[in-house]
Amino acid sequence: MEALLNPHFPFDPLASGPPPTYWVGPRHLAGDDGRLYDAVADNLANCGWTSLTVIRGQRLLDEPLEDLQVMRSTVLHISPDALRWAQWVLPDEPFYLGGLPVAWQVSARSDVSSLLADWSAYFTRDVPGEVIADFLLALDGCGRPAAASAGPEAVIDGVTAHGWFRDAEQPHAAAVHPTFTARVSLGEVPPFIQDSDPRALTADAEEHGPMGWQAWAEPAMGAPYLWAASFSASVPHSLVAAFATSLSSTTPVLRRVLPESTRDQLLWAPSS
Repeated sequence: MEALLNPHFPFDPLASGPPPTYWVGPRHLAGDDGRLYDAVADNLANCGWTSLTVIRGQRLLDEPLEDLQVMRSTVLHISPDALRWAQWVLPDEPFYLGGLPVAWQVSARSDVSSLLADWSAYFTRDVPGEVIADFLLALDGCGRPAAASAGPEAVIDGVTAHGWFRDAEQPHAAAVHPTFTARVSLGEVPPFIQDSDPRALTADAEEHGPMGWQAWAEPAMGAPYLWAASFSASVPHSLVAAFATSLSSTTPVLRRVLPESTRDQLLWAPSS
């Protein structure tokens, strides 16, 4: 569905009554609507994934249950074949990516006998839930989640088909939004990104580590990132392409809440 978007339409999230909904674009600046967990978990439930809640905490003698001090809490979603899983990480022990705490970590393995993931992908808050959901739907639909099924060009093709520009210096490995507010690129992955590639653990400070896809939104040059995503070296390019294609889609998304840092850069129209 395409909606006509108006940069001057009055958006008033503080208005009385039920929160209005708007069609918003571009989606890479639209945020997660404050419901990133639900947006992704609902899609996983529809695919038949099982959810488990893990809570570790400290409870003092005679302390009411509602006062329990949680040390770490996660919700783990596991696919029916147990080859792929998605973990929602609450911010009591945050892992940072681009200066932002990771909210979702997605992993996959090639065999159920393996105790370690072949690859992992990480997403902070304000990655649009629709984009993570499309990545997970592609993951759920692939027979072998650790098998390569496309080359890196598929990722760049996915965004340039929606009007993004190839990077002049890395035309086959990076692309940017025409407003330069978002970027996808194939480069050395950040530290602590889990992957079966042994170089992820053995590369020293003077060596180049494994190469993986990274993506982020930067509302203005030098401004803090709105969100960041990182894919370890062994994530199949076809899955990253699903993420990139959804991220760059020109189809508006429904929102009730907009990020403060990008509100002036968004177009919106009432949903009804």
